[in-house]
Amino acid sequence: MSHSKPILISGAGIASLLLAQSLRLSNIPFRIFERDASFIFRAQGYRLRLSSEGLDAIESVLDANAYRRFWDTCGKTGGLGFASYNAVTGELIEQSVTHPSLASRQGGGKTIGISRGDMRRLFADGCEDHIEWGRHVTGYELTGDGVRATFADGTKSVEGSMLIGGEGIYSKVAKQLSGGKLKVYDTGARGIHGQAPTTAFKGLGEGVFRLADNTRPEGGVFLITNVRPGDMHDPNMSFGWTMAGHPGVIRPPNDDHTIIGRTAADLAKSLTKDWHPRFKPMFDEMNTSEAAFWKITCSTPSGVPEWANEPRVTVIGDAAHSMTPAGGIGANTAVRDSALLGRLLRKAGGYAEGVTAAYEKEMRVYASEAVHESYSNATKQFGILIDEETSLTV
Repeated sequence: MSHSKPILISGAGIASLLLAQSLRLSNIPFRIFERDASFIFRAQGYRLRLSSEGLDAIESVLDANAYRRFWDTCGKTGGLGFASYNAVTGELIEQSVTHPSLASRQGGGKTIGISRGDMRRLFADGCEDHIEWGRHVTGYELTGDGVRATFADGTKSVEGSMLIGGEGIYSKVAKQLSGGKLKVYDTGARGIHGQAPTTAFKGLGEGVFRLADNTRPEGGVFLITNVRPGDMHDPNMSFGWTMAGHPGVIRPPNDDHTIIGRTAADLAKSLTKDWHPRFKPMFDEMNTSEAAFWKITCSTPSGVPEWANEPRVTVIGDAAHSMTPAGGIGANTAVRDSALLGRLLRKAGGYAEGVTAAYEKEMRVYASEAVHESYSNATKQFGILIDEETSLTV
């Protein structure tokens, strides 16, 4: 790599790591600052579904061998395609094939999915020596011809040519850059992640399944899971499921969504005690230690706001546009950010005046559309409502 000032990246999520791959392949120096001690410090969340837009973005960044490894790691689920069931009666509500935008790809007609942990591991390949662990970025300061990240312990980073905030919904970089205009709202809805052995899913068969329970007067609960054929008969493999409920239905003690283990598992079992026998093994056989609560958030539904452009600082991924899980849009939009910004930096040879402005102008268009779609889906699926004037932010 060249000896110019590195591009600084806050956070080691999927958007940050894919951007790092783009910079590495463009021979542009970079440093990544991650608050956690390692990739396995925290649970990696639910399985991500990828659209044609997301796959195109990833393929445009990775070299051919790296993309092949990524593609081979992805699960390609066919079977019923996407099927929705009444969780209590077991009745089929809706069935549809995979989105036609994937039909032209290898394995077309299937749902493409990958765990967040696998995605981070693959995107980190070759970038590990450029990651500084245990570095919690709390802001930045501009220098005469660069920028430094500031850390929670009071220290500062090396001087960089740019700083990219990719540290998620609690991004301090996003808050400072936008003057508070970038907001993430607490929708009031909560969810639970869980895992169980593949044997617990045999009653479903292959496919992506949504189970809906609207029997509660306080609001509905739904669950998404992805049963992949290649892993169905592996006794050492587990499948995951993601449950979400209307605001107030899933209540972690003291609203502490960081709780993991038995408390979350027991609540999931209680919520599903009247579900159809076909679905019960997912909870009866679940790995109790892996159960975890999560908070459902969303950026400003009306779109990504505008802020005064700073040529040396910008944001990507959830730091720029947090989304609900409805529709599985968030990860696809995040990798589009990485591909776009990486392409602009490669063309410029690194930092240049106008790069962040060009990136933000294009990003606002597709990201605003994505946030609106995600929010609209969530209002229908689990009854959230964000008033941009009065709703609480995280």
